[in-house]
Amino acid sequence: MQQAGEPSFRESVDLMFNRAARLMDLSPGLEQKIRVCNSTYTVRFGVRLRGKIETFTGYRSVHSEHMEPVKGGIRFAMSVNQDEVEALAALMTYKCALVETPFGGSKGGLCIDPRQWDDHELEQITRRFAYELIKRDLIHPAQNVPAPDMGTGEREMAWIADQYARMNTTELNAKACVTGKPLEAGGIQGRKEATGRGVQYALREFFRHPEDMARAGLTGGLEGKRVIVQGLGNVGYHAAKFLSEEDGCRVVAVIERDGAVMDPKGLDIEDVRQWMNQSGALLAGYPRASFVAEGAAVLEEACDILIPAAMEGVIHLGNAGRIKAPLIIEAANGPITFGADEILRRNGCVIIPDMYANAGGVTVSYFEWVKNLSHIRFGRMQRRAEEARSRLLVEELERLSADKGLGWSLAQDFKQRFLTGSDELALVRSGLDDTMRIAYQSMREVWHSRQDVEDLRVAAYIVAIDRVAKTYRSKGL
Repeated sequence: MQQAGEPSFRESVDLMFNRAARLMDLSPGLEQKIRVCNSTYTVRFGVRLRGKIETFTGYRSVHSEHMEPVKGGIRFAMSVNQDEVEALAALMTYKCALVETPFGGSKGGLCIDPRQWDDHELEQITRRFAYELIKRDLIHPAQNVPAPDMGTGEREMAWIADQYARMNTTELNAKACVTGKPLEAGGIQGRKEATGRGVQYALREFFRHPEDMARAGLTGGLEGKRVIVQGLGNVGYHAAKFLSEEDGCRVVAVIERDGAVMDPKGLDIEDVRQWMNQSGALLAGYPRASFVAEGAAVLEEACDILIPAAMEGVIHLGNAGRIKAPLIIEAANGPITFGADEILRRNGCVIIPDMYANAGGVTVSYFEWVKNLSHIRFGRMQRRAEEARSRLLVEELERLSADKGLGWSLAQDFKQRFLTGSDELALVRSGLDDTMRIAYQSMREVWHSRQDVEDLRVAAYIVAIDRVAKTYRSKGL
């Protein structure tokens, strides 16, 4: 929710764009072309439900078509409005450019509370919304490719893909009209976890650079770092789970809409998630940690890493001065307002910006889109060939050891790992890790090489805007 005296989410995106653009050599015309949203389609449609016609309002915004198709999620929430959708579409343009996925930026939304409708009703609503967009080519494998966002998931993407196939019966690449689908509907392994996994990979890359850690006043690695996560939806859950189980972080607090749970020794994220699944997504009553009814106040608790992973604008002018975390990674879109960003930077907080930190979703969506266009799963052609070559090497090493009486042998667990070829999940994770590393390094180079670049957010915008500008210039603009 917008705070008094602060710009709206859309205005914040424009202001952050301006901070970077003034440091770049762009003509006024090209700068304006990159900033503005190309088009927004508003649809109002009716669906007969519960004996009467219900009217819904939805949006699909296209920010930039410097590359096509354009890419961006569809969210179902009562907060959806045109300004929000256009701001999110702009972020998608810059995000795709930063991580070098060949897409322009788009975003969609339907003003609806999905919890108010049963599964069959929600399917009817989703299919009708998809129909309205498909017939205007606002869902199309070569022009506009949606994905899940807040309030949507694999199920809704499967409905949309099926609706597109029904309306385009001879389209060979119909499955590529949307990403984030379940595996059985043309999805890809690792997509559901992708945004949370990307947050993990982003933090790993940050902690590989002692100079960057020093700016946040941090030392050592991720192990033992105290983490607070705001929002235990798909993104927050996977980020918290991977950081705690694989990197040794202590998730000391989880904040949700009804409050927060805290444990200085570290929460069992899987256990908290199971409780929420049983309680209707509520934390109240969780028996193995302290409950705090005023969840927003927990954002201000001491920790090493703060992960806002739900809504935009949760850190604002009203609370930014009390935030104690030296490092914030924006797993959600726009969780820090423009005014709060200024305060946090002044207080020495390092912010890993949203356009980079949550780009894991669009990165793996890109892999899924490529898979759908190629009509073959990753790893199918090469996995067994890799295993056969590895086996030849292992057998030769063991033969040499036996023949020459060297008295050594390969450890069984090493042999097992070395002899296992890369399947789709391994390749997806490898591609995502590579993407997050390279994107961070491109931001970091700007951050450290220019005295007029104060933070990673401006660096990210500079990298992204420069790539969009070069694409437009190559088209003759």
